[in-house]
Amino acid sequence: MYRTIKLKNIRKTFNLTIYDMANLLDITPSYYSLIENKKRKLYYEMAIKIADIFNMKPDSIFYTKK
Repeated sequence: MYRTIKLKNIRKTFNLTIYDMANLLDITPSYYSLIENKKRKLYYEMAIKIADIFNMKPDSIFYTKK
């Protein structure tokens, strides 16, 4: 399972709103919000797009050890 608390913190550090992220990802704000709140499945391609916005690797944002 991926983690999202770090995603939210990174987004806020970059001073981006849910609406900003949605525009950058070409999705609706509600869809992005569902991803961030773990109510929508995060696909690998979307994880890469999100990580690219922050110039990070997907694992550094989403990977969680069990």
